[in-house]
Amino acid sequence: MPVYRAPQDDVLFLIRDVLEWDRLGHLPRFRDAPLDVAGAVLGEAGRIATEVLLPLNQSGDREGCRRAEDGSVTAPKGFREAYATYRDGGWAGLAADPAFGGQGLPQVLWTATSEFMASANVAFSLYPVLSTGAVEAIAAHGTPEQKAVYLPKLVEGRWTGTMNLTEPHCGTDLGLLRTKAVPAGDGSYRISGQKIFISAGEHDLSDNIVHLVLARIEGAPAGVKGISMFVVPKFLPDASGEPGARNALSCGALERKMGIHGNATCVMNYDGATGWLIGEADKGLRAMFTMMNGARLCVGLQGLAIGEIAYQNAAAYARERLQGRALSGAKAPEKPADPIIVHPDVRRMLMTIRAFNEAGRALSLLTALKVDLAHVGEDAAERQAAEDWVGLLTPVVKGVLTDRGFENAVTAQQVFGGHGYIEEWGVEQFVRDARIAQIYEGTNGVQALDLVGRKLALNGGRAVQAFFAEVGAFCEANRQSDALNPTTKALKKGLNDLQQATLWLMGNAVAKPDNAGAAASDYMHLFGLVAFGYMWGRMIKAATERLAADEAGDRAFLDTKLATGRFFMERLLPETGLRLARISAGADSTMALAAEAF
Repeated sequence: MPVYRAPQDDVLFLIRDVLEWDRLGHLPRFRDAPLDVAGAVLGEAGRIATEVLLPLNQSGDREGCRRAEDGSVTAPKGFREAYATYRDGGWAGLAADPAFGGQGLPQVLWTATSEFMASANVAFSLYPVLSTGAVEAIAAHGTPEQKAVYLPKLVEGRWTGTMNLTEPHCGTDLGLLRTKAVPAGDGSYRISGQKIFISAGEHDLSDNIVHLVLARIEGAPAGVKGISMFVVPKFLPDASGEPGARNALSCGALERKMGIHGNATCVMNYDGATGWLIGEADKGLRAMFTMMNGARLCVGLQGLAIGEIAYQNAAAYARERLQGRALSGAKAPEKPADPIIVHPDVRRMLMTIRAFNEAGRALSLLTALKVDLAHVGEDAAERQAAEDWVGLLTPVVKGVLTDRGFENAVTAQQVFGGHGYIEEWGVEQFVRDARIAQIYEGTNGVQALDLVGRKLALNGGRAVQAFFAEVGAFCEANRQSDALNPTTKALKKGLNDLQQATLWLMGNAVAKPDNAGAAASDYMHLFGLVAFGYMWGRMIKAATERLAADEAGDRAFLDTKLATGRFFMERLLPETGLRLARISAGADSTMALAAEAF
C-alpha cells in the first residue's frame, strides 16, 4: 500500500515564518487560531488522512461506487464510516461562519487540512469539498429562509452539496443549456433536464444532498443572460427542516471513468423536481461563480495533493530500489548495487516534483490567506487588494497546479520504472486520479483564456500591476543580501520575462485575438513560474533568517529548504524564457492549417 505522511512541518513553517501568523492574531478568524491551535488542527487532520482515509484509497478505487436499479448509489466500503469520522470531527465547518454552526477558523487552515485529505484519498475528499462551495453560494445569494434551512446542516456535514452545470451538449458554453424551470405558482419552480459529470451527485454518506442547478426559466433570454440558479434538494425539507418527501430527481447512471473511482460521478435526471430560485432570476452565473471560484482553488489543491503523495512514494522507492552503481563510484559497496537515489537523473525527477510541490503549497496557502483578508482585512484597501490577488491568481492556481500535479504524478511513475505501471505500488492510480483535475471546473485552456482575456485587463490592470509591484519590491529589498542575491537575480529575470509577455499581448492581441488564444497557456504557466519563484524567494528569506537566529532544531529542515529553493531557481525558473519565446512567436503557425488538414 502507498505511504503518506502529512507535510505538517512544511505547513507550520509556511504559516509561521512566511505568512507571519503572529501578526494576524488580532483579526477575526485568527483570534481563535494561535500557532499552537493551528498545529493541533494540522496534527489531527494529518492523523485522519493517514489512518482513516489512506487505507481506503486503493480499495475504493478497485471497488468503485455501485448504482442500484432504483437509482440509489452506494459508496465504496468504509467510505460511510470515514465520512462519519470527518463529519463528527467538525471538519465540514472548520472555516464556516459560526452563525450557521461553523468554527470560523481561517481559510488557510481549511486549505492545509484539505490538502492532507486529498493526498490520502482524493476521491473521498470530493464528497465534502463540494459542500463548501454550496455553503458559499447560499450564504452569498440565498434568502434568510434558505440560509436557515440549508446552511446549518451543510456546515455540520449532515447534508452534502453539489453543483450542476454541465449537460450532454454543453459544458464550457453554458449559454447552450436546455434545463428548464417552470414557475409552480407557490414560489417554487419545477426543474426538468439532464446534467452530466456531477461529482457526488448521489451517494449514501449523508442524510440529504443539496443540488445547486443551473436552468433557464421559461421565457428567459437566450444565452448566458437567461440562466438562473436553483436549490434542488434530494429530499424536500419538511416543516421542521428535516428530510421529507423524495424530490423528482434521480441518478440515471454512473459515469465509467479513468480515475477517482471512489467518487460517484453521476448523470442526474430532473423530472419536474421542486426547486427554489437562489439570488436573482437570470443572474445564475453570478451566483454559480461564487461557488465555482472557490471550487477552482480546491481543484488546484488536488493537483498539489496528488503530486505530494506521488513524490513521497517515489522518494521512498528510490531510497530502497537497487540498480546500477553511482557514476562517481559505489555508494553501497556492501550491496550488489546502489539505490537509485544516487543517480543524477532520478534526483532530477524527485527534485523537480519536490520544488514544484513546495512552491505550490506556499502559493495555495498565501492565496487562502488572501481569501481570509478579503473578508476580515483591517481596511477597505487591504480587502480590495486581497480580492484582486484571489481573482488574478485563481486561474493560475487551478491551471498550473493541476498541470504540474499530473506531470509530477507521471514523473513519480517514471521513478518506479515498470513497477509504476502496475497496480501493486499504487502510483498508477495517482496518474489516473490526477488527470481529471486538469479538466473539471473549467479546463486549463479555459483558465488560461480567463487569465489573458479577462483578468489582466480587469479594473484597468490593477491586479496584475499590483502583482508586478509586489514581486519587484521583494527583489529590490533583498538584492543587496549576499544570501538572497542569487535568488532575487533569477526572480527578477523571470519577472522581466512575464512583463515582456504582458506587453507583447497588450500590443498584439487586440488587433489579432488569435494571438491571445495561442499564447494563453504559455502565459498562464509563465505567470505560474514567476509566482512560484516569488514564493521560493519568500521561503528562502525566511529559512535564511531562521538559520541566522541559530535555531538548531530546524537546521536539517531549513538546509533542505534552501537546497530545494536553489534547484528551483537554477533549473526550473529559467523556463520563463522558453515561455516568452513561444508567446512572442504569435499565432500564425498555430492557425496555418485548414481544418480539413487535421
